[in-house]
Amino acid sequence: MRRERTRAADAGRPGAPPEPRSTALFGRRVMLRPLTLSDFASWREVRLRCHEWLTVWEPSRQAGAPDPTTDRDAFGVRCAARQRERALGTGHGFGIFHEGRFCGEINLNTVQRGPFQNAYVGYWIDQAVAGRGLMPEAVVVLARFAFEELGLHRLQVSIIPRNTASRRVPEKLGLRDEGTALRYLEINGVWEDHVRYAITAEEWDERRDELEMAWLGPDGPP
Repeated sequence: MRRERTRAADAGRPGAPPEPRSTALFGRRVMLRPLTLSDFASWREVRLRCHEWLTVWEPSRQAGAPDPTTDRDAFGVRCAARQRERALGTGHGFGIFHEGRFCGEINLNTVQRGPFQNAYVGYWIDQAVAGRGLMPEAVVVLARFAFEELGLHRLQVSIIPRNTASRRVPEKLGLRDEGTALRYLEINGVWEDHVRYAITAEEWDERRDELEMAWLGPDGPP
């Protein structure tokens, strides 16, 4: 049965963004929380082990910039930048933890208020646990946070068409395919097309029970 919305934005979306109540977010098998400097060793191990699998889909690091994968101080700066974004309400970054172990990241990037009320979702996961349904679960947890705590109206996920592993996430969740944006982002020096998937607050309200039962309920993926 459909539940009534409790999103803070229903009281006046153009106003000041609501203060999020949660720092850590919980699904059935995953916990999402902001990364801190104490996570450096775990983050470094996963990023180095999965380097070739991940970086082919990511923007190139700026020449001469310190590498947070190998530089602890640079990782600390990265965490601090995420913390500032959270304080300003412009972004919310989370590490993904499964069975107590770090296994990836999921972020709400470029949160835009005013008439748009939109954010962009980005994610990556440890190759060793890919395909177990952890990322779709994390996206549902993040969507619940975005719509019900932050009061956003729209989430967008943009993926290179040939990145079939990442595309399986929105496809499993039944997110709406809005078509392909040509030469959308520069990835490793190439302007790559991206398929854009989206979900709005109205769609979340209609499908919330279905998505939570499928991915967060007791009969969800093992």
